[in-house]
Amino acid sequence: MHRVIGERDLSSTSFDPETARTMYRDMVRARRFDERAIALQRRGWMSGYPPFEGQEASQIGAAHALEEDDWLFPTYRSNAMQIARDVPMSDILLFRRGRAEYHSDHDMPVFPQAVPIATQIPHAVGAGMAANYRGADHGVLCYFGDGATSEGDFHEGLNFAGVFETPTVFFCENNNWAISLPRQQQTASDTIAEKAKAYGFGGVQVDGMDPLAVHEAVEQGLERARDGDPVLIESLTYRVGAHTTSDDPSRYREDEEDLPEWRTRDPIERFEEYLREQGVVDDAFVETAREEANAELDEAVETAEAVAEANPDDVFDYVYADIPAELEAQKQAVRSHAERSE
Repeated sequence: MHRVIGERDLSSTSFDPETARTMYRDMVRARRFDERAIALQRRGWMSGYPPFEGQEASQIGAAHALEEDDWLFPTYRSNAMQIARDVPMSDILLFRRGRAEYHSDHDMPVFPQAVPIATQIPHAVGAGMAANYRGADHGVLCYFGDGATSEGDFHEGLNFAGVFETPTVFFCENNNWAISLPRQQQTASDTIAEKAKAYGFGGVQVDGMDPLAVHEAVEQGLERARDGDPVLIESLTYRVGAHTTSDDPSRYREDEEDLPEWRTRDPIERFEEYLREQGVVDDAFVETAREEANAELDEAVETAEAVAEANPDDVFDYVYADIPAELEAQKQAVRSHAERSE
């Protein structure tokens, strides 16, 4: 298990105080985004949202390990990674309101987020193969949850990566739940990381509530991957809230989980406590980080609201050159529903 917090002083790591502070700020930004997005969904501002509270350390640590030209392949729950990767918050909010990704001039190497489970894994491997063909030296980080390891795309993607030695790091965020199914009911393997052995490369586990440890694991993984040795990283984290805003975890999850305290503790509080002990942050810094995050969210919401709402007709108009009668009837039904809701 790869870990920094509780085992090493910051001075004995490769992290300088400013880098640690930046990662803390991004964790606060991500948490405030998550809280605001849930509130917006609850008042009908957008139709649905997948919370990620508790997973900020895992995602921020991984995102900061990427070099500028490394590609990130995200999913619907990796909003913290995209925020740390400089994707505007307004773009992510607009996606949840039915707009296409990257409404702004964002030009970072971030693939559009995948909503279907595991479909981005073969895409990420293909991008790695393309990098090999072109002689490029960038890596590819592919994010997915533990539930994705039960999909065929996971096995096919990792098999191709092993055979073709693609510069791909597979970053599995194991939050212990695939919607309502706990990890132990979806695989008999002792760990997810050990699955990598079947495909001819290495797998490691990391404390996903420790952003510094995640950063080190992903950074080392990308170095190996660029040399033609893919890596599967299992980040042990925890999903505090529901799978999505339409989910009710009380129907399948007990209040007390059979998990160690380090895995269920708030990662921002844990990291903040560590940084205070190291003399890296103080009350003034923490308060400023929160105020700046709130101001950024206010601006992001304002920017998103200034964009015209998506036209429901777009769902139908770009599927066929000539719309079939059945699809035309559905289009008119949706239009009538929208008019009654106004």
